[in-house]
Amino acid sequence: MKLTDSFLRNLKTTSKVRKFSDGGGLYLHLSKAGGKLWRMGYRFEGKQKTLSFGAYPAVSLKAARQKREEAKELLAQAIDPCAHKQAVKATARAEVENSFEVVAREWHDKRKDSWTEGHKDKILSRLEKDIFPCVGATPVDGVPAKELLVALRQIEARGATELARKTLQYCSQIFRYAIATGRAEHDTAANLRGALVPVKSTSFASVKEPKAIGVLLQDIDAYTGNLIVRAALRMAPYVFVRPGELRQAEWAEFNLEGAEWRIPAEKMKMRQMHIVPLARQVLAILSELRQYTGSGRFLFPSMRANSAPISNMTLLAGLRRLGYDKDTMTVHGFRSMASTRLNEMGYNRDWIERQLAHGERDAIRAAYNYAEHLPERRRMMQEWADYLDKLRVETT
Repeated sequence: MKLTDSFLRNLKTTSKVRKFSDGGGLYLHLSKAGGKLWRMGYRFEGKQKTLSFGAYPAVSLKAARQKREEAKELLAQAIDPCAHKQAVKATARAEVENSFEVVAREWHDKRKDSWTEGHKDKILSRLEKDIFPCVGATPVDGVPAKELLVALRQIEARGATELARKTLQYCSQIFRYAIATGRAEHDTAANLRGALVPVKSTSFASVKEPKAIGVLLQDIDAYTGNLIVRAALRMAPYVFVRPGELRQAEWAEFNLEGAEWRIPAEKMKMRQMHIVPLARQVLAILSELRQYTGSGRFLFPSMRANSAPISNMTLLAGLRRLGYDKDTMTVHGFRSMASTRLNEMGYNRDWIERQLAHGERDAIRAAYNYAEHLPERRRMMQEWADYLDKLRVETT
């Protein structure tokens, strides 16, 4: 007799397990505890097997019958329904485990120690905001290029063309990581090269002409604002480190007797320790500054709390107070100023690049080259400081 919903709803439990057949191998298994489970008995390659379809009423009588018919179709094709069910589950599990978001987070976790804290958070935030909502749930080996392009063009629509380009680069790295770990066969992002709006090359505004540099140095000397900001601005052209490295400088990192500043790897963009030889002019600035901030952690503590350094906006505001707008000079501009002039002055390019702490393509070499060309760099940094002083004096 065929089963009915009213019959199934009114089934009462007993002290025994009971089975109620619906035909074609399908039956309802009623446990002693009252559980109503759909099952199907069948034979495959001479062996008796049982296939489970779920519990009633979550799986209705109609749905159970449909599953039975699907199983019979598989048997007609000499396919074991149990093995097929396991394969479908494995595929679904693999799709979840190998989704773009899962692989991307794994890639991020593997790479995060090579990035600064801020850079690490910025990359993950970009992916979470712009990429995961579009393709995050898609298996990494099946992300359509057109869907990824939609996500990237949404970034472009905000006017962030450079961000879109960088995000595409991150996606490409994720796909290559998936290839390396056996979860993808091609880099989908590579198909989108040339599909984004070209990014206009820009550089940080900087004073580079000798006379203009001299005027800038004179202006900094005449700065009448906060003495900590003045000290940072005075030191910036001599050491030409990145703004974040300058403002987060700690007294413990300085060996004044050895005339050396060793910036820890975790503070550097490339996550490699960096040595800054200190010219006599820098030592004089530090000697003066130490009277005010030497008892604390930071050379340039925040005006609100000694436990934190000044912000980049504070330094930028100092330049604006001196009359330098965003198109004339930035805090980062001290680096391009030094790079341009030192190259034009004929110094060895390798010395300059090492002092700028630019990235090293050879990762193995990079781990050991923080002291590369150090004697030559010491001489160059002192001569650079003397050159700046000369410009300051000669400018009228």
